[in-house]
This record gives sequence, structure tokens and C-alpha cells, in this order.
Amino acid sequence: MSTPVYDDPLSKERSHLAASRSALRAMREDVESLDITDVTANWVNAAVLEAQIEQRIKALADLSETPLFFGRLDYLHAPGAERAEGGEGERFYVGRRHVHDADGDPMVIDWRAPVSQPFYRASKKDPQDVSLRRRFGYTGGDLTAYEDEHLLDPAEAATTSRLLQEEIERPRVGPMRDIVATIQPEQDEIVRAGLAGSVCVQGGPGTGKTAVGLHRVAYLLYAHRERLARTGTLVIGPNRSFLHYIEQVLPALGELTVRQATVDDLVAHVEVRGTDEAATAVIKGDARMAEVLRRALYSHVVPPTEGVVVVRGSRRWRVPVYELEEIVRELLARDIRYGAAREALPQRIAHAVLVQMERAGEAPDDRVQNAVARNAAVKALVKSVWPQVDPAKLVLRLLADADFLAEHAEGILTEEEQKAVLWAKPARSVKSARWSPADAVLIDEVTDLIERTHSLGHVVLDEAQDLSPMQYRAVGRRCTTGSATVLGDLAQGTTPWATRSWAEALGHLGKAEAVVEELTAGFRVPTDVIAYASRLLPHIAPGLTPVASIRENPGFFDIRTAPEGTADVVAACRELLEREGSVGLIAADARVPELAAALAAAGIGHVGPGEETTHATRLTLVPASLAKGLEYDYVVLDEPRAVVDGEPDERTGLRRLYVALTRAVSGLIVTHGTGLPPQLA
Repeated sequence: MSTPVYDDPLSKERSHLAASRSALRAMREDVESLDITDVTANWVNAAVLEAQIEQRIKALADLSETPLFFGRLDYLHAPGAERAEGGEGERFYVGRRHVHDADGDPMVIDWRAPVSQPFYRASKKDPQDVSLRRRFGYTGGDLTAYEDEHLLDPAEAATTSRLLQEEIERPRVGPMRDIVATIQPEQDEIVRAGLAGSVCVQGGPGTGKTAVGLHRVAYLLYAHRERLARTGTLVIGPNRSFLHYIEQVLPALGELTVRQATVDDLVAHVEVRGTDEAATAVIKGDARMAEVLRRALYSHVVPPTEGVVVVRGSRRWRVPVYELEEIVRELLARDIRYGAAREALPQRIAHAVLVQMERAGEAPDDRVQNAVARNAAVKALVKSVWPQVDPAKLVLRLLADADFLAEHAEGILTEEEQKAVLWAKPARSVKSARWSPADAVLIDEVTDLIERTHSLGHVVLDEAQDLSPMQYRAVGRRCTTGSATVLGDLAQGTTPWATRSWAEALGHLGKAEAVVEELTAGFRVPTDVIAYASRLLPHIAPGLTPVASIRENPGFFDIRTAPEGTADVVAACRELLEREGSVGLIAADARVPELAAALAAAGIGHVGPGEETTHATRLTLVPASLAKGLEYDYVVLDEPRAVVDGEPDERTGLRRLYVALTRAVSGLIVTHGTGLPPQLA
């Protein structure tokens, strides 16, 4: 006999989904119908309110392919009620955003709310007063399955969730998606860590560190919305392709105001048109350069050689040279910003004049002090003693003038290091200089020495292992009064200046007190693939714990010789395109043009990193240098030895290879015609 619809649990859940979607639509319509004509005092208020309403409408969008809720919690007692009172339990549906009905009663609870936390952390050992946890399975936006855990039933054995595994292993096309349905307890602890403290997450490939960082931003915006609305949040990624890959995660969670940028974006004071040799970039990125820059900047401050005379009406007021020297020494000793001290100097001189006026029986006020500070003689003295400095011009002089550099780098940089950073052909002006990315960071350092950089409430720094000490300082300036979430993997450091330890990196960031957490459970990379890639760990990061894949599906993995060269690579791509999901062809940067031509000749369409894939075009051709942080269902890795040889040194090359090997979520084909690196034997 068929089960009546009203007794079918799946039908009931589908009805609740339909009702929830209807309620969300009503919430959106309520906002759209708001009339602000009579509630705004002026056009400025109206514009602000209209922008807020527009953002609210976007946040209430019902994405048809995104499940409105993914879980259900049946509490034994009402949350917050005293258990001794025997309060009746409640049922909550856990989803990406809060949805309520016309009476204001919740139909879906935001995954970030405290009442939702047991969905991620409750267990047989610690049920947290939850009698039933139900997970839902979806096909597109349609609810198609459910799975129950009776946490208080001793007869029911703890098992791995099939729906959880299917969601983790679900094929992906397009940008990164959220993981709210699959967050694990150890990830949830990091996500919900308080705003006051900074956190550093060391995580190997596939451990979900990037997703954890993004969900942490979403959680903090939920828990501290007013504060972060004032102070701001920022996500920093390694490159534009990476930012494009992750840009839809936060909007899918209803968060639309988080800025995303690269480190190069943050320090874009000049146009970057040049590059540095690796050895030069390492020296420019060394934290010692901060002291060289500080010395060079403050060398512009010179002791006064004579007093200053201020004429006020028929009276002349003289501040002697020894008193001016004392004022300058005091400002230098206070260790405040160069620009702030320069602004304080005329006020200090004016105050000295006012003291003389008061002794003479006058009664000057603040207006008189400000007028004295603007006096031509005072302004001339300030200009000669504490002149204005342009950050770019200062760095230009350091890199072009050997004597100036030697004077301020003495005892800090060796003669060889000084020669390495000097330009072979000094530029004539800031505009004509071929600035490198490292130069821009130096300019940012000087800019901050002159005027304090604006600090945000929270900054997420992803792929942090590739930053230089000076880049860490640049990021740290953006969160001096806020907190940070640092994400990375020491084994994936592929720059000559890559981070050697998190303690050192956090010191440069200004967050030495940050808690370091390690994620070792692999959710994305198949068992066979991560085991093969981990052969490189003893050579690139011997102290790290290898990632242990928790995937039940070992994945597809094959190593093939390629006697026909690019023809064999194209054949491997064609084979994987017959499967469902996205495909990435990763190759040494120098081989990308040849492979692009081969794909075109074979009639296989492809896109580049950061470009949107579609169901018709699912292949992305990825230079190895841009592979970090990206994921594909299936990957063809072309010529591992060429990936290693494409880097300045073997260790960096092996780290680049480790990154390339671990981009696959469901399967990997390695093709080689020149033999594999011996470290993979």
C-alpha cells in the first residue's frame, strides 16, 4: 500500500520548503513595497536609505539552485528553557538565512544562530539536547532525500552520513560554493571563534581552510554586524583569478558588503610595470627594509640653526633655538607618525609664543595660537626643519642613489645586498620609474610612517604562506585595531620569500598572539591523489602532518606516459570531459601556449583561470603559477618535471608541483613524456 501524502515525511518536508520559499518571497515583497517618501529629511538620507533597501532586497534573493535549508534539529527541550521544567521541545530548520512567516515565527533559522550550532557539533557522546538531526539531499533546488540521526538512541550506531559524503563529492562547475551544509566540528570551532582574537589556520590541500575563512567572515558579520558595519571587513587573496573563484560564496550567504582585494591592490600607490630578480625581491621583501626606510624618512628632520621671530601687531616674540631644539627632540622621542609630528610642530612653537604672551600680561586664546601656528615665519621654519616627504620620491631616491642607500642601510644590509636592490638604470621621476610589486610595498611602508593607514575591523588573508615579511606588514597595517584570520599551507609556499613558520609570519603581521589551528582532515582531494602528492612533503615541508582524506570514494587516479606529446594530453582531456563536472588542464607556464593551440586544433573549447565555465565549456587551461586555491572535479597535469623546472630553485618547483597535484576533487591524470621527478618515486 502506498503511504498517504500526509504521512510521507519527504512530502511534509517539501511542503515546508515550499512554504518557506513563499515566506521569503513575502519578506522580499515587503521590503520592495517600502515607501520612503515621507521619512527622509533630505536627498542624502534618501540615497542612503535607498541603498540599504536595495542591499536588503538582494540579500533576500531566493536562488533557485540553492537549497533554502539543509538540515533540521529536533530539540528535546525548548532551547534556553530549564530542563527541570520539562518544557516541550522545538523543531528548527537550519539554512543559509533566516526566514519568518507573516506572524514573525521562524520557518528557517540562520546557520550562524546559536540555536543552529548543534547541527555541526552535536554527537552521540554530546547530543546537546538534540534528539534528532536530519540532513536533506537536493537535486538542483528540489528536495529529494533526507537522512536521520537519533542522537539519544543508544541502539543506533554512529555512521558516516551518506548525504554528507555526496554533498562533499558533488561535481562542481563554475565558482566556489559555500559549505554550510558540510561544516565539520573542528571547522565550526574556527568559524565561530570570537572577533577579538586573531586565528591562523594551517591546512593542507582540500581541508577547507578557504571556505572556513569565508564562513568565518559571514559568522562575524552576523554576530557583530553593527561594529563591522562601521569598521569594515576585507578578504585578501593571492590574485584576481582566485578572487573571482570565491566571489560568490559570501553573496550566497546573504553578505554583500565584504570587500575583496589582492595585496597588490592594497599598495597600489604607483603603477607597477616592472619586475625584480628573485634575489632582489627577497631583499626588498625582508623586514629589515622597514628600518632602512624609517632612517631615510627621518633623515629629513634637521635641527634648527636659529630661533624664530613672530610679529604680532607692534610686538615681536622670539622663540630661541635651544627651545626649538627641545621641541623637535620631544616630538622625535614620542615616536608618532612623521606627518602627525610635522603638524604638531607649528602648534608647539605657537604654544611657546603664547606662554611668553601670558607672562607679558596678555590673555591669548586658541584662535591666537592657531594664527601664530600659521605665521609665515613659523611655516618657513617648519618647512626647513621638518619638511614634507613624498613616499614614492623617497623610495625612488633610495633605489637610485647608492650613497643615500648606503647611509641609511649601514649595519642593516650588506654591500652585496645594497647593490642587489639598486636600480641598474636609475629612473628620473616617479612616473617614469618601472616600479616592481616589491617597490610598491616599500612605498606603502613609507606612506604609513608618514600617515597612519586606516584599520579595518577584520581581515581574512588567504594563501598567506606566499607573502614576504614586508607584505605581511602591509596587511597588518589594515587591521592594527581589528583582528585577522590567516589561512595557508607552509607546504604550498611557492615564492622565494615564502613563509618559513607561522610564528614568524604572525610577528610581522603584528598578531603574534594569534592562535594557530591545524586542519588535517581532507574533504576535497581523493585518497589516492593526496597520498601520491604527499610523497613530496619530506622534501618541501618535513615538519607538516600529511592530510588524511576522509573521502569514502578513493577517486580516479592514473599516471600515463605521453609518447605522442600534446596529442596524449588532449586525449586525456577529452576522456575526462565525458564525465560530469569541471576539468582543469594544469601545465608549466611555458607550455600553456602550445597546449592552447593543440586544444583549439582538436576543437575543444576552454577558458582561462578566472573565466566562467559553463556546461558547454567545462575545461580550464591553467598555468601552474595560477593554480593555487583553485579546484576542479578532474585534472590533467601535464609534465610534472616541467612544472618543477619552471621555478628558480628545486624546492620552490616541488612546492609548485604539490599545489598542481592537489587541485583535483574527483580524479587526476598525470601525463609525462620526459620522466617524473625522482621525489615522486
